Amino acid sequence: MPGRVRARVPHRFFDLDGTLADRQAALSDAVTGLCRANALTSDAKQWLRTELAERANAADFTRLRDAFGLETPAADLWQEYVDRVAAAVTCRPEVLEGLARLRAAAWTIGVITNGAGDIQRAKLAATGLADLVDGVACLGRPEIRKPDLRLFELAATRCGVSLADGGWMVGDNPAGDIGGGRQAGLRTIWLRGRPWPDGLPAAHHVVEDVTDALAILLTKE
Repeated sequence: MPGRVRARVPHRFFDLDGTLADRQAALSDAVTGLCRANALTSDAKQWLRTELAERANAADFTRLRDAFGLETPAADLWQEYVDRVAAAVTCRPEVLEGLARLRAAAWTIGVITNGAGDIQRAKLAATGLADLVDGVACLGRPEIRKPDLRLFELAATRCGVSLADGGWMVGDNPAGDIGGGRQAGLRTIWLRGRPWPDGLPAAHHVVEDVTDALAILLTKE
């Protein structure tokens, strides 16, 4: 009896922060609110803005507590920050609409992010993105982060697809998103913004906004 041939499942992967969701505005609002609620000094506020500029995790708030002699447990500070970010983060309606059109066209959608799982899932739920995503791969251990192929493989597994089928990766980070996507055998779309590293192969498409990327994806296999 001949073996069953696995159906090819088309898929698109997206970065979250700076691609689908506006992290920087949410970060600013969350830090300001947390510092005001806990009567933190301007030095602590600046420390948070600097340390959390790229990403945040629970260990950052242990360091904050130690650095400024705070009495509030670090776990409580972290949870307050997560809640405040979730309350502040946004995803534009036109982005949600574009993702919904991809799903209507039978595409599987995954998110690949270097952020901590609890805060990233809170963002996905708060923005409505969770309802449009088939699988999420978040930073699990510090050594496994984009462009590590293992994070892309995890995303594919959680979406029920195979990287061997190809697909697309959309993101704003040249090395993590575009370099990692190419290493995973994906075609790539870069949201222009950060400096492009010397020697890194070019993305397949370069756009100014994620809505431009969504428009491209709707025309591609």
